[in-house]
Parts: sequence; structure tokens; C-alpha cells
Amino acid sequence: MVEAIDPWDDLERTHLDTARQWIAAGAPLYRVRKPDVPAMHLVSYFVVLDDTRGQLLLVAHRKAGLWLPAGGHVEPDEDSWAAVVRECREELGIEATASSITGELPLFLTVMKTRGPGTHTDVSLWYLLQADSGTITSYDRGEFDAIRWLTDEQVLREPDESLDPHMHRFTHKLRHARAR
Repeated sequence: MVEAIDPWDDLERTHLDTARQWIAAGAPLYRVRKPDVPAMHLVSYFVVLDDTRGQLLLVAHRKAGLWLPAGGHVEPDEDSWAAVVRECREELGIEATASSITGELPLFLTVMKTRGPGTHTDVSLWYLLQADSGTITSYDRGEFDAIRWLTDEQVLREPDESLDPHMHRFTHKLRHARAR
């Protein structure tokens, strides 16, 4: 999965190198005990795109206190795409439909230390899904305070401190991919 990602910028290139080294070292990839064992583990994010309306879905994540893509930790021996399918059903109540832009491959990768208690490092694969905004009528209220559909421009106008720290970079990469 990591090799399929074409880096957007130097930071993503660095994150990809970090992920490759982590994998090559034979470190455990999956979280086995919440919140931080092992201290570095795999996450699958998914950004839902309503291509007709040109909007992305973000969720107000309770623990992070930020607007993020939906997603979650990859379970032991679970494929990262299977995690997207599972998390999409659990968090948004819909079936995951891969975007024609990326298929079932991630578009973006980040390596980031989490905030709050149980600080650890998430290696996050960012997938792109396709859905009509009208099909998402519920969400996991235990995990999210709210959901919002935003255009690329609206995402880019959001203050950095209210979003996942890499959301603006992802949005630029997505705009580039959609323009191809």
C-alpha cells in the first residue's frame, strides 16, 4: 500500500520513508491494546467525496477535538481497505464505495503523534470514498459531535488548528488528482 502512494510534497515523502523503515524493521503494525500499544500503529482514514456537489465530509471527533476524516485503527491481521469498509459501516452507516480516482488504494499517508492521554504515533493511510451526501443520514454519536460537508475552498479556509494538521495538504493533493 505504501509503495502505491505518489508523494505530494517533501513532508509526505518523509512520512513515506518513515513508514517504509517502520515496516522493514519488522515492528508490529497493529494496535493490540488501547490506546497506545504498540506506540506506533496503523490507521485507515477515509475522506468521503460527493463529487456531484464537490464536497468532502469531515467529522467533529470528540477525543481529538478536531474536524477530521472518518476512520479508525486497523485491527490485527486486517487489511487496511477492510478497515475502511468496517469503519465506514460502523461510523457512518453506509457501504464503502471506492472513488474512481483512487480505487481501493490510499491517496495519502501521514505519520503523526496523537494528542491527549495515551499519546502514540498513528501511521495513517488516507483513502477516498464516493458517496452522495444525501445517503449519510446518521453517524456514530459516541465518537463524533457532528458532521459537515465542505467544498475544497471551505476546507482550505478553515483554520489549521480546527482540522487534522494534514487536512489542507490532503485537500491540495486531492484537487490535483481530480484535475487530472
